[in-house]
Amino acid sequence: MIRMMQLSLLQWLLFLHILIIYMTLPCIAKIPAIVIFGDSTADTGNNNYIRTVAKSNFKPYGRDLQGGNATGRFSNGRLAVDFISEAFGLPNLVPAYLDPSYDIKEFATAVCFASAATGYDNATSDVFSVIPLWKELDYFKEYQTKLKAFQGETRGQETITQALYIASIGTNDFIENYYTVPRGRSTEYTIPEYEDFILEISKQFLTSLYNLGARKINLIGLPPMGCLPLERSKRLFSIGECNDEYNAVASDFNVKLKKMMDVLHRDLVNATLVYGDIYGVLMDVIQNPGFYGFEDVAVGCCGTGVIEMSYMCNSVSLLTCSDAGKYAFWDSIHPTEKLNKIIADKMMNTTLSVFL
Repeated sequence: MIRMMQLSLLQWLLFLHILIIYMTLPCIAKIPAIVIFGDSTADTGNNNYIRTVAKSNFKPYGRDLQGGNATGRFSNGRLAVDFISEAFGLPNLVPAYLDPSYDIKEFATAVCFASAATGYDNATSDVFSVIPLWKELDYFKEYQTKLKAFQGETRGQETITQALYIASIGTNDFIENYYTVPRGRSTEYTIPEYEDFILEISKQFLTSLYNLGARKINLIGLPPMGCLPLERSKRLFSIGECNDEYNAVASDFNVKLKKMMDVLHRDLVNATLVYGDIYGVLMDVIQNPGFYGFEDVAVGCCGTGVIEMSYMCNSVSLLTCSDAGKYAFWDSIHPTEKLNKIIADKMMNTTLSVFL
């Protein structure tokens, strides 16, 4: 009888212990806002408002988005950053900072400064005349002023400190710039040297964000860029296969990026810097498409799916698939909404779980 009472008491104490832990866990409300930087993987519509050909504010882009609107997202629907925002209890569509239909009231909880076709390297943003990364930071400074005027100095600063910052950038520096522009960066740097050049800019970017008040930062690495439909189609003697050289470059850069971030994480007081592994997520999908419900991971849904992007993926692309959910890629570079959701879920369960 005594042993039964002891057992019941132990069970009751265990229950109280679990309840206390649950009640004291950090809650979603501790992330009051999400702030996005980067390229087309994160651009929710900023390029609509600048003079560039790197746009996607026309059909069939956005055909599976709420209302079927082409908002400037390079996908058939939502981006990974939209799903991540929603997972933190914030808006399910992150508004673009340059979109005049939004103001600081909406931006106070979610804002995107990303610009499709940009990169770490200023020379990359010059290719399609898009917003360079330094300008994205300038917009962020402008945003801070507006936020403090809206919320008040104290609360505004608290939002800036507690917000989650996500940056998805870097692929264009290689596939759009280094490997593509004649007499460009490839004549100035070897690949390892260019990686280090980009890495230094990345370090400066993270340090600048920190100095501007950011304390919760998620920097996403490079994807297996050799497996993008665009790069598969360039394989003259093995069309459809991944470019292993490009993948090796991405993998090597990611290793360097993570090491750099680990050092900064130790050096920047009270900051939490986490590396986002997009390479592993996409490679798993590419190698095990059936597990994720995909029928095709080698070509995109739009048109032939091997060269179409931006204006080459349009309403007269007769071969555009009827069900984008069967495809990992929407056009020759960008994920479908389904893959974006998979990416977001994976990151919420790994990289971003530290902020929950």
